[in-house]
Amino acid sequence: MNTDITDPTYKRGLDKLKQVEGVAHPSIVESMKDIAPDLADLAIRFVYGDVYDRSGLTLRERQLITVAALAALGNARPQLKFHLLGALNVGCTASELVALMIHLVVYAGFPSGLNGVFALKEAFAEKGVIFTPQSTHVLRSRYEAGLAALQQIDGQAGEKVIESLRDISPDLGRLIIEFAFGDVYTRTDMCLLDRELVTIAALAAMGTATPQLKVHIHGLFNVGGSMTQLTETIIHIAAYAGFPAAINAMLAAKEVAAERVHAGQ
Repeated sequence: MNTDITDPTYKRGLDKLKQVEGVAHPSIVESMKDIAPDLADLAIRFVYGDVYDRSGLTLRERQLITVAALAALGNARPQLKFHLLGALNVGCTASELVALMIHLVVYAGFPSGLNGVFALKEAFAEKGVIFTPQSTHVLRSRYEAGLAALQQIDGQAGEKVIESLRDISPDLGRLIIEFAFGDVYTRTDMCLLDRELVTIAALAAMGTATPQLKVHIHGLFNVGGSMTQLTETIIHIAAYAGFPAAINAMLAAKEVAAERVHAGQ
């Protein structure tokens, strides 16, 4: 494959990649030229020319989604750091990115969150970002705060999950309310819409939790997200987790949309 720099898709992709990486000459071109220049060409055309250039999500939202997917997958540290730097380049704040890693603990576990924070420390050092952490934890009852957040975000879908655990492990249900929603979702360093976008990105990328993905698709709509934001998030995930993960997530989204139409929501 010979790179056609006049091709409109390639040009759009290259411009978008320059914006994300914050450079005039994207590093992937040079790093791949002696081993797989076609891979660099395909990445620029598809990931940045076809996917990143789509409307429906801001570039900032796309970087949050990318970081969430890569951190949750846990198998691409260099790319995670690249996109953390890119997130800072396009307007994501240091506190939002720290909040994202804390949030991912709920869905991908503490190792993913810890590894993400260590990658973020490297990105901060490289960019000269001075970050002073501040606690945003809600001081009222964890259970009370968590239950209120669960009801606001996931509504009946979330309540059904807790109820389904009552006869097998009510303690798991309590921990979900207290930790996931009481400790994490109530933090004020990331808005609820962003939290649901990154949750969907992480769950869709991992591909192992379709029931929970459906709950959070409901949650996205409940906090003001749109069908366009949902479908664009899932299309975006194809670039980082593959088409099977994106297809399965899109079919789950289709089911949730049908349920909500049937319920008059």
